[in-house]
This record gives sequence, C-alpha cells and structure tokens, in this order.
Amino acid sequence: MEETILILDFGSQYTQLIARRVRELNVYCEIHPFNHIPEINAHVKGVILSGSPFSVRGDDVPNPELNGIRKELPILGVCYGAQLLAQQEGGLVAPSEIREYGRANLAFIHRDSKLMNGVNDGSQVWMSHGDTILELPEHFEVISSTHDVEVAGYKIKGEETYGIQFHPEVYHTTEGAVLLRNYVVDICACTQSWTPDSFIETSIASLQEKLGNEKVVLGLSGGVDSSVAAELLHRAIGDNLYCIFVDNGLLRKNEFGKVLDSYKGLGLNVKGVDVKERFYEALAGISEPEDKRKAIGRTFIEVFDEEAHKIKDVKWLAQGTIYPDVIESISVKGPSATIKSHHNVGGLPDVMKLKIIEPLNSLFKDEVRKIGRALAMPADILNRHPFPGPGLGIRIIGDITPEKIRILQDVDDLFIEGLKNYGLYDEVWQALAVLLPVQTVGVMGDERTYENVVVLRAVGSTDGMTADWSHLPYEFLSKVSNDIINRVKGVNRVVYDISSKPPSTIEWE
Repeated sequence: MEETILILDFGSQYTQLIARRVRELNVYCEIHPFNHIPEINAHVKGVILSGSPFSVRGDDVPNPELNGIRKELPILGVCYGAQLLAQQEGGLVAPSEIREYGRANLAFIHRDSKLMNGVNDGSQVWMSHGDTILELPEHFEVISSTHDVEVAGYKIKGEETYGIQFHPEVYHTTEGAVLLRNYVVDICACTQSWTPDSFIETSIASLQEKLGNEKVVLGLSGGVDSSVAAELLHRAIGDNLYCIFVDNGLLRKNEFGKVLDSYKGLGLNVKGVDVKERFYEALAGISEPEDKRKAIGRTFIEVFDEEAHKIKDVKWLAQGTIYPDVIESISVKGPSATIKSHHNVGGLPDVMKLKIIEPLNSLFKDEVRKIGRALAMPADILNRHPFPGPGLGIRIIGDITPEKIRILQDVDDLFIEGLKNYGLYDEVWQALAVLLPVQTVGVMGDERTYENVVVLRAVGSTDGMTADWSHLPYEFLSKVSNDIINRVKGVNRVVYDISSKPPSTIEWE
C-alpha cells in the first residue's frame, strides 16, 4: 500500500483542493468524513483537518475525538480544524472583531518552525473565517500572525500538531505549496513515490490478483474515464475484458464510427451496438429533464444487460468511476441535495448481479489523464472534453426528435471543429451547443425566416466543480456563428452563454 495522508472533511468547499495539492507532491491522500475516521494503519503518515462552514462555537457541530491520533501522527488543522484543536484543549474561540475574508499578509513568522520554513515575511495568505482564536492554551505556541490576527498559526508543544487559520491550498496563498510540502515531506516524512508509473504498476498487479482469469464487461462511452479504465484493465487481463459501446443516437456527429475505430486501434476487445431507434422511441414525447435522463438511463441498462448476457460466464462489471464521484456520494452531515441525477448510469449492479471493479476510483480527472499519457494512449481520447452520459439528450431543451438531433449535431460539429482549427480546443475545458425550444424571425436573402435559436457555451475549469465562461475571440465567435447560420438548415440565430458556475451549471439540463 502507498504512504497516505488522511484528510478529515468537515464540509469545506476547499477539501478536494487540499487533496489535489497533496497529490501534486506525489503523495497519495484520501478524504473521509470527520464522523467516519478509518482505521489508522502504518501506511497513514499524517492527518489534515479541513475547514468547515460550521462554527466550533455552535451546537451539534463536527467535534470528533482525536486523542487516538494526537501524538501518534502529525496533524495539520486548517481554519475550522485549527480552531477545533484549540477549543478542545481549552483555548478561547470567539467571533472575530475584524472578520477576515480574502487576502492578508503574514506579519510574524516563527523562524524555527518546521511548518513555516521557507515562508517569507509579508507572504500573502487567504483567510475565510468569522471566528478567531483569541487565547491559546499554555502548551501552544504562536508560529505565525497577520496584522489583524495574532494566532494565524500555532504548534502544540511536545507533539507534531499544527493549526493555521488561513487556507494554504488556494491559489491566493502564494506560498501555500511551500507550507504543505513542509508538512507532507519534512514533518510527515513522505517519500513522494506516488507517480503515474507507480500507480499503473500497482493497479495492474492488483487487478490481476483480484480478477484472475475471470471475465469483465465494461461500457465504453468514448470519454476519458472509461477509456483509461479499459486500457488499464486490458493491460491486466487482455481479452478477458469485453467492452460494449452503445450508440444511443445522442452522440456527436459521426462519433460512433470514429470512437469505434480509435478503440480498435488500441487493440481493445470492443463491440459496437447501434440502437438509436430504440432510444428515440423511449424518449418520444418526453420534455422534462429528469424524465429524459431516466428514460435514457433505463434504456441503456436494458441494452447493456442484454449485450452482457451474450458473453458467457462474465463475473465482473467494470466502471470508470473517479474520485469526485466517490466523494460526492458521501455527505458530512447526511445526504446532499440532489441538483440532478448523476451522469453515470445507476442501477446496473442490481440488475446484472455482477461484482463491481472500479480501477480509477481513487483518481481526480486530471490524474486520469496523466495515467492515460503514461499508458501512451492517443491524445484525441485523453484531451476530449467531458461529455454527459445522456449526451445531446440534455442539450436539446424540450422533447427530442431525430430532426432536432440532426440540427444540434451539425451545430456542435461546426463549433468543436472551429475550436480545433483556431487552436482553441485545448484551452477550453468543455465546449457544447444547446438547442432552444425558441424560434425567432430572421432574414435570409429576400425571405423572412422563422427558425431555431442555438446557444454556444465554452468554459474553463479544473474539475467541473466550478467553472468560468471562456472569453473566446470575437472574430472566432463571428466566424462560427456565420458558419452555423449559413450551413445548418433550421437555425437563424446563435447566442453565446456568459454564465459561470456557480450560480449556473455547465450543462443547461
């Protein structure tokens, strides 16, 4: 097993960012809810306590028993985590007289502190707290301060336990990476051995041990996650992996053939199934987004189940689940609110009675791409923009017809190819087109038209949790808009979406 940093999640919006920063140091880490602390074994080298939207002064707030970890392992409390440790030991946490949200600068740094080693005087940090530590217990010592907050950081004497009231994981803390490296490498003594090559080596060995000579079925989507999962499994078990690629009629233009060809070029054992008419029939007359998702998911399950049963003695179902899917399925304070059903298809395990294997469920999206590059997979697969499981079905607002799909496929094709031709595709995290249930007046030649409106959307992001709209060049938008209106029959107006996430989502449905 890998050396591991354990992150206890108290509900902070930044918890996943802490994990990403630790992994950038080539050290494996896991996030667990504060109320489900896993068994601490020899592979755990340190524990980070995250921030939280709660106040340590409130009732029924996260307050785990940490005595079994304290003094046994180095601990780093961040914001809420720092305040919790101080309060548990008898310190005073109170509402801040000056609420610190945003940038601040360190005015004092304890030069003998291992945590603060290499952090410069005046270094910018990012604060986000309404409470502050006013009094520390006697066995605590201050290791950093800002002009307004005396206890910006502390150490508990006689143990490797630290607390900081700022967020080292965010970009605005300019030397946060230095501090985290001090903690992970120097204090926790991690060897930084978790690399793409080491992940591939250990994963293949683990898959071979777990699967033996048994058969595995995997549903390919053409996306990064399922493709990398397939390649990893193929390296481990060869032709015992059976891949199924379903054409639901909601893919991008000509995508079914292109993706099948790319998979066969990788040597994968893959079967393409063209069942678009079956999906169109299941979607007939349905307009509500969740109903469309359910109809698409239900039909996929039926088709995939039928195809999987044609494979004799299959025992395992492989899925391209990645770490954010796992994290989002666990809530710190109970079930999270449902914004929309997950893109990944649900229900397959219960229907098919197969054992589940998820080779990527410890990785973030950018890490999956790194693994794919280490496996020497084609760039056009690894750099492909995210594409939702329901496909164009959730990019057509209202009911779905073959004609609407034809229009949107043509629009999407011109937009995506235009981005590639202008060298913009790799600068954008995700690009898409949406067909609105709106028609507007236009003029083409001397004739009045009354045709459809399409929306173009492009966003920049790291993992899709937050996103900002991409500031594409005006000349590009002008060119692609003209191309769409002139070449796609049924469209006479193009608009560009300049909404960010939050408050908007990336997809429209």
